[in-house]
Order: sequence, then structure tokens, then C-alpha cells
Amino acid sequence: MLSSSKDLEEKIAKDRREAEEADAKRRAQKNQLPYLDLISTKVPTEIKAMALVPETEAKQALLAPLQIVRKTITVGVFDPEKPEAKTIIEGLKKNFTVNLFVVSLAGLNHVWSYYQYLVPETEITGRVEINEGNLKKLVEEIKNLEDLNSVIADFKSPLVSQILEIVLAGALSLKASDVHLEPTEKTGLLRLRIDGFLHDAYRDFSTQVYKSIVTRIKLLSGLKLNVTAEPQDGRFTINLKDRDIEIRTSLIPSEYGETAVLRLLDPISLKVNLEDLGWREDDLAIIKAEIEKPNGLILNTGPTGSGKTTTLYAFLRKVSRPEIKIITIEDPIEYHLPGISQTQVDPEANYTFASGLRSILRQDPDIVLVGEIRDKETAEIALNASLTGHLVLSTLHTNDAVGAIPRLIDLGAKTQILGPALSLVIAQRLIRLLCPNCKKENKINEKVLAQLKKFLAALPPRVKRDKYEAFLEQKNPGLYEPVGCLKCNQLGYRGRTSIFELFAVNDQIEETIYKNPTEIELKKLAQGQGMVEMQTDGILKTIEGVTSLDEVERLTGRVDWLH
Repeated sequence: MLSSSKDLEEKIAKDRREAEEADAKRRAQKNQLPYLDLISTKVPTEIKAMALVPETEAKQALLAPLQIVRKTITVGVFDPEKPEAKTIIEGLKKNFTVNLFVVSLAGLNHVWSYYQYLVPETEITGRVEINEGNLKKLVEEIKNLEDLNSVIADFKSPLVSQILEIVLAGALSLKASDVHLEPTEKTGLLRLRIDGFLHDAYRDFSTQVYKSIVTRIKLLSGLKLNVTAEPQDGRFTINLKDRDIEIRTSLIPSEYGETAVLRLLDPISLKVNLEDLGWREDDLAIIKAEIEKPNGLILNTGPTGSGKTTTLYAFLRKVSRPEIKIITIEDPIEYHLPGISQTQVDPEANYTFASGLRSILRQDPDIVLVGEIRDKETAEIALNASLTGHLVLSTLHTNDAVGAIPRLIDLGAKTQILGPALSLVIAQRLIRLLCPNCKKENKINEKVLAQLKKFLAALPPRVKRDKYEAFLEQKNPGLYEPVGCLKCNQLGYRGRTSIFELFAVNDQIEETIYKNPTEIELKKLAQGQGMVEMQTDGILKTIEGVTSLDEVERLTGRVDWLH
């Protein structure tokens, strides 16, 4: 027995749908054509196919072009003998081989709903032209998250492309790395990742507007419009006068619809000189010496989003000269570097990190960048390449610099090769900068002052102490903390810099690697030879007033002597 009128309505609708599809099957058999369920089957409906037949003509003929593959077009038709349908089909046959399928009227109505998103084909090219004047105006208007919220809320035009333009312009203005679009039960939510943290930007997209924005993103990214229950990945480009901004899109099904994430790859964010990444003078001297060597393996370690790619690209820009051949293999190519041959992993073509690296070495490079060492084969080829006259740069996922040794051994690297091949391991994190407009100085007590003096006294000799000791010699020295203002979206932080840890492989460490040491043994040895850990680098930046102790502890763990 049915529990409610809603259940009854659903059953009637289901019975009606089944009857329509059964009728379509009979008509297909009568016309000796295949049948197609346009609602239940994942038909890859394409705008470029639908654009060939105007909406009014398609509805009069009771048909819909569905997909173009080379010179073949797939068409769904209610009645292939209908005169209007015959006229359109004959017209399509002049340029295509036509594959006809008999479909139901409900199926056609489902496909026709995509006409609302149809724009001239020149706009669906994977490249977005944002009007420079509009963009400049939006950037001037959107100075913080509140401004973005207001601009979207006040926008009255029904054009989805313009709403998406505002979202993208706001993300660029606020220097967001990612745009998150998330459906809720009744509305759509916009969030931006700024300086590593997600922030609500707008919470009140209607369900229809939200779906339209997602569909627009699919169109631009070359994704299937009517596939909503499977993940899809794509990309498109924003064309600006001075640069192109790559957008990588990811869609996944969720409880209330599709969730979309857009990663913004803005070349301006990567135009960072090596010297401006946040190095101390002593660390920078080590880096410059290592990247000028003719061979060796330099690894940069850390989690996703810790700035590893930016740092390695800065290395390449520093050493790039006409007489040096540099080739990369990446997954994917995030930014294009002039004067450097960049290649991208393509598993379908069997171009993996391992096979690609093997091919690259036959191209006589001086320097090779490998996006990531993930397996034994890639590790072995990279290590051997560093022993045969190549400078190899790569990344590895470990928590600290010393952890790279046991990680490579776990991958299957031989210790007798690992020691001589490895030159330097870097560990890196991105730490937020205090907003210079509102940061507040808090005087430190005698206990903390005494601990800071001990901390500085224990620094390795290579670290210049002058400016840090001058800070402690002040009368009532203080450390800065976040406050929050409009310029920093009330966060107290604006922008990021890096904290580093350098683990240089010298003769003693190389000899120790032969013995397959534990991470604890390696760390003690590295500390004894003057390695400055990331937490130490962070505390030194706190003394300089560029970040806070809370931020250092968030990234590197508790600083026991401060509590």
C-alpha cells in the first residue's frame, strides 16, 4: 500500500515513463532502427552537435542531434518518417554519416533542456575571453570577500556566463588558488581557498543558477553535460592581454548535485625570483651552490600545496641559459616556462614518469625535472641519471627532509647508489604572513625572552645571528600577532612565504646511508652537522615579525619551551 500521495505521484510518473519507452521500442522495431533511452543511458550529448539544428526546428521535427565523432553524427528522432525530420536528416547527410536512433518524447525533452546553455560555438573553445575593462572594474570593486558577496548578490542579469565571470574575477582579485562550488539541500555555495584556507564567499545561489554555473563550467572544460553521477576532469583557459590563466576543473557527484573545484594556475603567482621565496642567507648560499653543479639529485619534499613546484621552477629559471638543455616531465604541466622543453605524463600513450624519464635521457639534457618520484623504477632511473652527468630535480612526499632517505629505500633504491647520487633534500611548507596593516606587537615576558636567548645560542654557526640578537637586546621586545582588518578579510594574515629545511648529503652522511640507517639516526647526524629544521626557520621568521608563533606551531607542531 502506498504511504503517501507523493509515492503515488512517483509511481504514476514511473509508469508513464516506462510506457513511453515501451512505445519508442515498438516504433524502433517498426522502422527497423535501434532504440535509445536518452534519460537512463549516459548519452554523451554535445553542444557542437546540437548547434547544427536550431531549437525551434529540432522541436518541430521531434529530433535532437546528440554527438559528432569524426564525420559521423548521432541523432535521436521520435518519428523518422515525419516530414520535418526527413528534411533535417537529409541536410545533415550532406556533411555527415547519420546514425539514427528512435527515442521517446520524454527523452527528447531531456536533451532539449540543454539548448538553454547553447552559445555560439566560437565561445565554447576551452578559452574564455574576459573583457579587460570589465575585469579591471571588478578587480577595483572586489577588495575582499564581503565585496565579492555583494557584487554577486546585486547581480541581476540571467546570463550565467557573466556570473561565472564575476566568480573568476573575484578569485583572481583575491589571489585565490582554488574555487569551490558546492551544492546544499536548497542553495549553492561558493568558497575560495586563499593562502591555504577555505573561506565562504557566497551561500545563496538558487539551485537552478547553481546547476547552470556547473553546466557552463562543463561546456568550457569539454565535459559531458548529461553525465552527473561520475567524476569528470577537464580544463579551460582565461585569455587576458598580458597572460593566459589555466583553469583545471574537477567535478564529482555529491548528495545534492555535482561539486566543482576549479584550480587557478596564474603565471603571475609563479613569477617569483629564487631570492624572494623566503630563504635565509645561509640556506640561499647552499641552494645556489647546489643548482650550479653539473650533476646530482635535488629533492624537494612536503605535502601537496606546500610550494614545491614553485621552488623547483625558480631553480630552473635561475640556471636556464641558451647553452643548457633543460627537459621536464610533469603531471600535469602547471606553468609554461620559456626556453625549457616541457612534457606531460600520458598513461594512455605509455608515457609515464619512468618511461618518459628514460626517453628524456636520450635527448642529451643537462638538467631534468621529474614531477614526482612515485615508484622504484623512476627512483632508480633518476638516481642513475644523477651519477651519469645530469642534474636531476624532483619531488617526494615525506614529512621532513631526512625522511627522504628511508622513503627512497622503501621504494627499492639501492643504498650503494643512493648515497653518491643524492646531493640535497629540501623540506618546505608555506606559512602565512601577518597582515602589515593590522598586526599587533605583544611584549614577551622574561621567561620567553630567556628561552629565545637559549634558542639563538644553539643555532648552527652558519646562521647569521646579528639581527636576531639585536631584537633581543631591545628594551621590552615583542612578537607580532594577527588582528584582522578589511584588507586581510579579517583574518590577520595576507600572503604566504616559505619555511625550509635543508639536508645536504656530505661524505659522512653518504657513508651512513650505506648502512641503511633509521630516520632518527640520520636526524641526529644532520643536526650535529648544522641542519636548521623547519620549525627553527619559522621561529626566526617570527622574530623578524613576518609571521606568528601560532602559525609556526600550526605547521610544524608544538614549540614546547614556549608553553
